[in-house]
Amino acid sequence: MAARTIGTTGLRSIVVLLAFGASLVVSTSDTDAAERTEASQRDTIVVHADQDAQTINRNIYGHFSEHLGRCIYEGFWVGPDSHIPNTRGIRNDVVAAMRKIKPPVLRWPGGCFADEYHWRDGIGPREHRPSMVNNNWGGVTENNHFGTHEFFDLCDQLGCEPYICGNVGSGTVQEMQQWIEYITQAGHSPMADLRRANGRQQPWKLTYFGVGNECWGCGGNMTPEYYADQYRRYSTFVRSSSPVFKIACGPCADDYHWTEVLMRQCGGNMDGLSLHYYCGTGNKSRSATRFDEDDWFHLLQRALRMEELVAKHASVMDKHDPQKRVALVVDEWGTWHDVEPGTNPGFLYQQNTLRDALVAAVSLNILNRHCDRVRMANIAQAVNVLQSMILTDKEKMIVTPTYHVFEMYAVHQDAALLPTDVNCADYRFGSEKIPGISVSASRDKAGKIHVTLCNLSTTRSTDATCQLRGIKPRRVSGRVLTSPQMTDHNTFSDPEKVKPASFDGSQVTGAGFRVSLPAKSVVVLEVE
Repeated sequence: MAARTIGTTGLRSIVVLLAFGASLVVSTSDTDAAERTEASQRDTIVVHADQDAQTINRNIYGHFSEHLGRCIYEGFWVGPDSHIPNTRGIRNDVVAAMRKIKPPVLRWPGGCFADEYHWRDGIGPREHRPSMVNNNWGGVTENNHFGTHEFFDLCDQLGCEPYICGNVGSGTVQEMQQWIEYITQAGHSPMADLRRANGRQQPWKLTYFGVGNECWGCGGNMTPEYYADQYRRYSTFVRSSSPVFKIACGPCADDYHWTEVLMRQCGGNMDGLSLHYYCGTGNKSRSATRFDEDDWFHLLQRALRMEELVAKHASVMDKHDPQKRVALVVDEWGTWHDVEPGTNPGFLYQQNTLRDALVAAVSLNILNRHCDRVRMANIAQAVNVLQSMILTDKEKMIVTPTYHVFEMYAVHQDAALLPTDVNCADYRFGSEKIPGISVSASRDKAGKIHVTLCNLSTTRSTDATCQLRGIKPRRVSGRVLTSPQMTDHNTFSDPEKVKPASFDGSQVTGAGFRVSLPAKSVVVLEVE
């Protein structure tokens, strides 16, 4: 988790990016005329249902939870003595809600927090655990009541794989090696015996391990050359009787030099390379809930930049790893607005509107389409922080529009990617434009095809025809996520203002289907 990182340059040729902070003069008449002209041409989509060479790794739908604000404490963890229903201190309502979106993996304990976290402080009787100051996020005192045992318990309750980020910034090789031993050693050893003394007889399965976080920034302000040497050193001691998937700290946004150095110097020693990209917020307003179409357009424009970043980093990786053995792991991504008024600025608590749902949907469509190289992504963050799935207020809990996108898109997990071609009208705002529709498609193990579509325009509905190559459909059905106002969001007093509904705007044709997409909507269609 870095301080605010907003990329604003280098979009593909179809997107002309406005310089950050510049003024924009909008000609409403020109924009309306252009959209009327393009709207007269029906949008067309081709889904190549006769091609399915790649699999959309379920881990693209992963999550991130840091010791930041109220993500862990009050989010996942309330303690076993809380009046809020819990299982061994972990909130039952949050776990139940997360399970519905099928979380495949959870990254922990950070983020910037990881490089100040010393795992021994988070084991043993809670009343004896030392406290620490969370220097990165609000300067609050951390009591370490949620540690290694609690994290693996949370993963068990969620039914997901654990992804631990180790401390390279302020930790030692020995500390990291002993943590791995504590977690994974089945026989007798000093750390395994310590684990048993703390109540856990059998080792846990440690699936993914990150060797440092944002080592170019809060994780040590290192050069790529220096970190590459540190990665080779630290990762040597990430070893256990069962394989651990080792993830190296990768670049921030468009730092292609970092990727080049890491792949050249230690690509053969890693299983994954991380990428962090926060698309930020609007153009004029940084508020999560008070914005206009200018802000809507430019946030989606920045979200679409994920396409360029993934493609270019993948191209660098391809030079050193043409077999695509090393995964690109986008383990921090999402929006970053101002905090909600009256809340601690260091807690990064923000609301989540229909606009954030569209950002999530177009981002997931992009990551799906690059699943040959992208094999994990972790949106930031799960509860009460940044673009979260869930918000809590003491005993109350609500889910966000972004949560609904993850629930709708769960059909893509471990499904076969179906390549798509899209010819659509642009969404124009003033002199700028972005594609009006975002699409991805897959076939699940039962043979059903799912197509996820986003209409990015705030005002224009669109009719599209879809050709399904290689099959003749019998039936199409779906759901839609939209709302009357682009600023609509769920609150504790109105928790279901934005939620999915059944969708009747599609019809089977001889070659595929027709679909009428409402403005500012996310649609998932199931084709049989």
